[in-house]
Amino acid sequence: MTKSIAVIGAGPGGYEAAIRGAQLGAQIYLIEKDKIGGTCLNRGCIPTKTYFRNAEIMNSLKRSKEFGITVENFELDGKAMKERKDKVVNTLVKGIEQLLSSYKNLELIRGSASLKDKNTVVVELEDGSSREIQVDHIVIATGSKATMTETKGVDLEGVLTSDDILELEEIPESLVVIGGGVIGLEFASIYQELGSKVTLLASRILKNIDMELTRRLPLYFKKHGMEVYVDIRAKEIVKEGDKLRVVARYKNKDKEIEVIADKVLIASGRGPVTEGLNLDKLGIEYSEKGIKVDENFETTVEGIYAIGDVNSIGIQLAHVASNQGIYVMERIMGLEPDINFDIIPNCVFSFPEVAYVGLTEGELKEKGIEYNTSKFLFVANGKALSLGEEDGFVKVFSTKDNKQILGVTIVGPHANDLIHEGALAMANGLGVDSISRTIHAHPTLSEAFMEAVHGLENKAIHIAPRRR
Repeated sequence: MTKSIAVIGAGPGGYEAAIRGAQLGAQIYLIEKDKIGGTCLNRGCIPTKTYFRNAEIMNSLKRSKEFGITVENFELDGKAMKERKDKVVNTLVKGIEQLLSSYKNLELIRGSASLKDKNTVVVELEDGSSREIQVDHIVIATGSKATMTETKGVDLEGVLTSDDILELEEIPESLVVIGGGVIGLEFASIYQELGSKVTLLASRILKNIDMELTRRLPLYFKKHGMEVYVDIRAKEIVKEGDKLRVVARYKNKDKEIEVIADKVLIASGRGPVTEGLNLDKLGIEYSEKGIKVDENFETTVEGIYAIGDVNSIGIQLAHVASNQGIYVMERIMGLEPDINFDIIPNCVFSFPEVAYVGLTEGELKEKGIEYNTSKFLFVANGKALSLGEEDGFVKVFSTKDNKQILGVTIVGPHANDLIHEGALAMANGLGVDSISRTIHAHPTLSEAFMEAVHGLENKAIHIAPRRR
């Protein structure tokens, strides 16, 4: 008998879960009240990386004389930049819609869903009518939304969320970014390169990151012209004519600063979308952190699952949502999914790029794990120097016997691509010898990873011997 499954939300987690379920022969009902692709495709990953490309080009133009090229009187057309972003997004949305339509056992339903019972989903359709769908299983993939801080004045004109800033057609002359997480660092870096005078106010720089990076990143950002204040919290935003004044106080000392800007971006994080699902009626446990799930992403009601940003695991990454969705569908359909959720690469598209996977040095010390460590600087990598991108390093941690890679941190050129060599090794239990015996092409940035790994065995050619 064919299993029927309702998937609520068509973001990366939802639509990939739906497709995998359809591939395995289930009857899938994919319900979406907004745009296919969710936050990631429409208001997150893809739009910001499209703008990141603009920022890369602007950075290259500003530095063109370093490469013997004179470029004068270049300027950015904010409206054209937004139009290109919209074109990229629309192309991907249409592609996914076409892909979904290719599965005859997958029905896309436009509307808002709520749960009637553990086997019934009620959909309020776009035309005002409603439809009840009887299914064997339900997968909640409603994602997250931007959250605002308790800072006074966040409702003032000119105070933006991460959704709002993507709709701007002009680059603000000055921008204050409140928040030192991934969203804050990416927008701060992007708009600094696009031409804004950016001030970053962060209570901390990233979360669960190598402590060396928390010290170095502000220095890298300042090198790009950004003003950076760390260990500080925004206290109040005040309207002054056509400007905004942000008052911020340092956390551990009685001192305040004030910053004037045209726009203020609140990048303090995102919260789960649970409104309207009727979770209380069904007895599904949830909190402000998300819907409670077990190790198989099943909620407190049997047969109902929650994946991605909406669940309580708290890893708000599109690639995590997608793999959770695939895992759930394979499990529902009787397979034994084999996805390593312990090894999750994290990527930050800032200037410079930041990527990390596995344990940091601080976590290793906290857990009492003995380890070896090696670091290779991009300044000693031929490809990085030829690119003019010598800032940063690759740092690798391994067990004392070098039989297992424990963590990798990369800051520098194409860090977000290079990190997957470490992720692949860790997810498959590969040790230092597996990487050492692999020839890396020259000249490439990947040699930096190779050299860092060689350093664990004291056989690196281009770095000094490490101290054990």
